[in-house]
Amino acid sequence: MGVQRVSARLATAVLAVAVGGGLGAVVLSPGAAGAATRTVSATPMTAVVVTKAAAASCSTGKYQKQVEGYLKKIGGYGTVTVDGKQSAKDCAAIKKFQTRFGIKPAAGLAGPTTHGVAKRLAATKTSKCKAKKSGYTFCVDLTNQTTWVMKSGKVYAKPTVTRTGMKGYRTPAGSFKINKRTKKEWSDPYEVWLPYWQRFSGGKGFHQTTTYIHDAWRGSHGCVNLLPADAKKYYKIGKIGMTVKLIGRRPGT
Repeated sequence: MGVQRVSARLATAVLAVAVGGGLGAVVLSPGAAGAATRTVSATPMTAVVVTKAAAASCSTGKYQKQVEGYLKKIGGYGTVTVDGKQSAKDCAAIKKFQTRFGIKPAAGLAGPTTHGVAKRLAATKTSKCKAKKSGYTFCVDLTNQTTWVMKSGKVYAKPTVTRTGMKGYRTPAGSFKINKRTKKEWSDPYEVWLPYWQRFSGGKGFHQTTTYIHDAWRGSHGCVNLLPADAKKYYKIGKIGMTVKLIGRRPGT
């Protein structure tokens, strides 16, 4: 019948809980055999596993409420509640935002870099570019250190971050035309390769940043630095003769 009588003294039972990767495993371990008898199944004992999903969480940063507000205004990063309290949804939205704009670490903490980037993007008014009614216009807001692309007067590529000329190398405002494009341009003065180069004035142009774009103390030598994904996107859109409009002035220059 598959059932047998065995002797077992249940003097002690050791409860072992093994936890790993968000899972809890509960196992009963029998003690030594003794005089007492009971009927048990011949089927081997198996572990009872209790699963518990690990809750997504991030630390709450100094600028939690401000970042929540900016992300809600910008849109596109998920549901956020503007209450200054970190939640799983807030955490996911902030991480997504940090990943998009190359903020390291992308851990969901609303620190000064995340706050600064979100504030600049939220303050950017695309209409100030006064883009052409037809064709493409590459827009750069020097004041907010942001850039975007317009097509036929409408936003084609949403605002993203940039880094322009530092003090002594100020990137000037004005209207220009793309006049040279190469996927990889060598800079003689600074001895560095400039990926996705699109020149629009003298030795100034769009190109992929060669350093961490969020180092506030840094600046370019007049060029418009872009994150890798943005530089590639701009290069794909760009053509010789397209308009580049720069407005405002970088603070401190």
